[in-house]
Amino acid sequence: MKIQILGTGCAKCVKLAENAEKAAKELGVDFEIEKVVDINRILDFGVMMTPGLAIEGEVKSVGKVLSVEEIKKIMGK
Repeated sequence: MKIQILGTGCAKCVKLAENAEKAAKELGVDFEIEKVVDINRILDFGVMMTPGLAIEGEVKSVGKVLSVEEIKKIMGK
């Protein structure tokens, strides 16, 4: 599973990355986390507010830090 954190590295982006990693580990899925910090790449996703969360290239959340439980629901497990 490819998990992308869309943001420039702010505290909220870091927290979202931590929560996404924890959610994936708790679900026992194979995953890769990519931190997308290039503003042009972020805009290519259509994200105007960070942090953003994309799973398998599909934006699932914009502008908020999701909890571990919320991310697990998005991952569909």
